[in-house]
Amino acid sequence: MEGAVGEAAAVAAVAVVEPLSDEQRALWRCIRNHVFDDPSAALRFSRRLARDNHWSQGFADRVIDEYRRFVFLAMVAGHPVTPSDQVDQAWHLHLLYTRDYWGAFTGCLPRPLHHGPTLGGGAEGRKFADWYSKTLHSYWRLFGEHPPIDVWPPAVERFGRDVRWLRVNGGDYWLIPRPERLWRRIVRLLKRPPNGDT
Repeated sequence: MEGAVGEAAAVAAVAVVEPLSDEQRALWRCIRNHVFDDPSAALRFSRRLARDNHWSQGFADRVIDEYRRFVFLAMVAGHPVTPSDQVDQAWHLHLLYTRDYWGAFTGCLPRPLHHGPTLGGGAEGRKFADWYSKTLHSYWRLFGEHPPIDVWPPAVERFGRDVRWLRVNGGDYWLIPRPERLWRRIVRLLKRPPNGDT
């Protein structure tokens, strides 16, 4: 958490909030007002996003709001942008709703928004880490606030912990979280001298 606060403070220290142009405000209104949930669907977009990622409905709704912000940044930041893993999950799901994505949604954008995954390798990793850092900087510059850390983690987490996700069928496997604190406590107990002295 300390690294995240430090990274956010560094972004705020060098970023100047820019006022949006009339064109940018109109674009943001169009993106912000887009309705992802089809009211006639038994399984709506936001519910599917929550279900597929084992998120609460509230968190999925927040990720969708941040996905909107990411799309806006992709259009106006002036540099390539990279989403957080959470935002990327919303983008991946939206791409499956092709009629909506390539219809009403991208219809209000000034240009198409294609998804370009990594080609792999160290250079690509450094490129996307740089783009992510610039995305966080532009978030502050254009929205005048820090991105929520639970949706936009610091780059070290985004390209460390967040790249280890995998798809698992919950019907075939039990998912048990790693009890990191418990293991550290057990190790401390095992290192204790046999007479109980500490």
